[in-house]
Amino acid sequence: MAHPKSRISKQRKRKRRTHKKATIPPIAVCSKTGEAHIYHRAYWHDGEMFYKGKLLIAADVEED
Repeated sequence: MAHPKSRISKQRKRKRRTHKKATIPPIAVCSKTGEAHIYHRAYWHDGEMFYKGKLLIAADVEED
């Protein structure tokens, strides 16, 4: 079977595949905690984990 040549240059193909990976991810600020975090990621604040302004994992509080 014939093996066709690449019609798009290798340089253009590499630019298209790599230029998006070098960007800085967008940063959001939570309205509930005021903590800066990356969009669509859970984050820790004062020993508690938050996602979309909701508490996911509460801090362990020791009672004496």
